[in-house]
Amino acid sequence: MILTQSTPFTSQQIDQLKEQFEVYIKTVIDIEKKICSAGMDRHFEGERILLEQGSHQSDIWGGGIDLETKEIDYNSFVNIRPQDNNTKNEIQSEEIKKKYKELTEYFFKEIL
Repeated sequence: MILTQSTPFTSQQIDQLKEQFEVYIKTVIDIEKKICSAGMDRHFEGERILLEQGSHQSDIWGGGIDLETKEIDYNSFVNIRPQDNNTKNEIQSEEIKKKYKELTEYFFKEIL
C-alpha cells in the first residue's frame, strides 16, 4: 500500500506501509513541499505520484527506513540525476541528505 501525505504517519498507517517488506519501508520525499510517499515496491512509483501532484524532479529524493535498526538510508535509483549533481544511488549532497533525514524523522516520528 502506498500512502502519500504531508502529515506524520500514524501507527496504523505505518503498519500498512510495512506490509510490502515487513522490516523496511521505501520512501520518496519532496524536500521542498514536505510531502512523503511511502510503502511502494519500487521508488519510481512514489516518484510518479509526487510528480503527478506537481512536485519538481529536482526536489524528489528516495530512500527508506530499516524498521529493525531504525536506520534511515538514502539509496534509490530515483536519486541518480547527473543534472542535479547526483551521479549515484545515494544522495550525495549533505544538505539534501540532512533535509531528507529531518523529514523522515518528522513523517515517522511514531517509530523513530
